[in-house]
Amino acid sequence: MFVQKLKAATLFAAGSLLVASSAFAADPRQQVQGRTVVTILPEKETPGGIPQDALHLKLDGKETNITGFAPLRGPQSKVEMIVLIDDGARSSLGTQMNDIAKFIQNQRPDVKMAVAYMTNGRAALTGPLTTDHAATAGQLHLPLPGTPGVSASPYFCLSDLANHWPSADRNARRQVVMITDGVDYYDMRYDPEDPYVQVAIEDSARAHLMVYSIYWRNRGRFDRTLYANDDGQNLLLQVTQATGGHSYWEGLGNPVDFVPYFADIDRRLDNQYELDFMAAAGNKPEMQTLKLTVSARAKVDAPQQVYVHPGAD
Repeated sequence: MFVQKLKAATLFAAGSLLVASSAFAADPRQQVQGRTVVTILPEKETPGGIPQDALHLKLDGKETNITGFAPLRGPQSKVEMIVLIDDGARSSLGTQMNDIAKFIQNQRPDVKMAVAYMTNGRAALTGPLTTDHAATAGQLHLPLPGTPGVSASPYFCLSDLANHWPSADRNARRQVVMITDGVDYYDMRYDPEDPYVQVAIEDSARAHLMVYSIYWRNRGRFDRTLYANDDGQNLLLQVTQATGGHSYWEGLGNPVDFVPYFADIDRRLDNQYELDFMAAAGNKPEMQTLKLTVSARAKVDAPQQVYVHPGAD
């Protein structure tokens, strides 16, 4: 009788071990090092800046350890920036060209700049990323005459830029300033689940792009409507919030000038931080939601999605 009970106990223990082993094998997630860039704008400057212990981070709704937090300032912090202009924009954008040129020329001397135009679903670069800001500014031109929506979809163009970023330097902050109406001419209705917008967000997350958008109307009657205005601005807001950037617009029409927007972008560049954290990664790359809060009086703009994969650094 005792022997039978011992055998039963042994079989039960072995079965429990097998179940536990199977469960462990079914969830082979490992802790990897993740990294992203966040913008934190304090209400007032404080000595030493924002302390790391003031940060609270969640990935996919779970508390996550922050392993590093450092300000990105000075020449040791590399920046690559592309000004992406919609080729379907109204020709009145010419009134802003001088300010766009000044914005490019006033960047820190070591910042690499380029200009690209949204054309037929592509981001057509006018030249390479370069620290020759005068040359980059000289590549600006008025939107090409053509049909409204010549860019097909600004989100196609953003995806193209993300997938063909003209640099392999993964340590540089990749910044995009999009000047567009944000209307997706392949899906001319407001759809918060617009598939092209979602793909653009995922592609931007993979390429570590931070996107800023400046609203400017396209040619054509449709773009004069309140519907198009609301549609484009809301879609652009989705992209900029998801990538940790910011959206700029002024009511229902075109802004008077871009100078205040450019000044705000410059301020944001001066208040960005590299954030290192631990993330659970499976066997395949995956997108995870990120939520960063700060227990200090400051405004936080962080990517809402990050791309995590085995061997991430």
